[in-house]
Amino acid sequence: MTDLRKTQAEAFLQRAGWGAATRRHLAGDASDRSYQRLTLNGRSAVLMDAPPGRGDDPRDFARIAGHLRALGLSAPEVKASDFDHGFLLLEDLGDGIFARLVSQAPAREPALYYAAAEVLLHLQAAPAPENLPDPGAADWARAAAFALDWYRHAILGDSGDRELFVDCLTRSLRRLADGPRVLILRDYHAENLLWLDDRSGLARVGLLDFQLAQMGQPAYDLVSLLQDARRNVAPETETAVCATFRKALDIPADHFSATYAALGAQRALRILGIFARLCLVAGKPAYLRLVPRVWGQLQRNLAHPELTELAEVCARLLPEPTPEALVRIEGQCRAFPMP
Repeated sequence: MTDLRKTQAEAFLQRAGWGAATRRHLAGDASDRSYQRLTLNGRSAVLMDAPPGRGDDPRDFARIAGHLRALGLSAPEVKASDFDHGFLLLEDLGDGIFARLVSQAPAREPALYYAAAEVLLHLQAAPAPENLPDPGAADWARAAAFALDWYRHAILGDSGDRELFVDCLTRSLRRLADGPRVLILRDYHAENLLWLDDRSGLARVGLLDFQLAQMGQPAYDLVSLLQDARRNVAPETETAVCATFRKALDIPADHFSATYAALGAQRALRILGIFARLCLVAGKPAYLRLVPRVWGQLQRNLAHPELTELAEVCARLLPEPTPEALVRIEGQCRAFPMP
């Protein structure tokens, strides 16, 4: 945080009545946002620092948080805001992050993931906020081309046949995953979900990192939850939660499995590119350690019979993340200027 940014943050907290609070850094994420936990006179809150011009607008966070809270879900309350400078003072939902809880007690995984899926069903049954981005199949395919633009390019020095890739993925998504839209939160996974013991029903699941919410397919957030780039979800948990979700929406099993695989492939492809870019541009090589898991998820999705053509295109265009390939990417850490 620059000196100017510190001054702006201190002024915001002073105005909000938290100027005397002690501050402790909380783990951030792949974005440029950062978080601090504040404590003052036995109370706690969280400071979100989202520098303007870096892609995430705190107005979007506040808007989606209000929508989620109106549905009875546990998004953080916005206690104070300075949208122009990119600061929010948020309700502190605690430390019960799903990933941490499951790591400490693996037997809790099924119950936590069932609860997270129930939240999705409740969220998607309600009308979405107006004027959200609503990308089509071609937009989703172009977003997945990050796999060529950053991951492949870092390893092989070129982006390959981008037109072939985008065309093939667009056709796959149009055929398998381009139906009626619902609100999706996009980064719905175990490090953005918290268990709140002091609440009941669906409100026991705390929600974070939803400011990029948009319209999408019902199974997209389910894929995000169950095909987690950061941790291995037990196969039996994935199977059981998928079955519960599918039956609740009355989707035929064959259709659901194809849709789930297509969305899973799109998401894995995009993440491969994002993780490479985080190293090349943002200087965050730690994300490369997650690439083999994402690659495995991609291959599992591409093995679906409905994705044979896409599997062939990906096999032709995307190199395997061998140790040598990952070292090559890491060797270019920060080689590209921040846009």
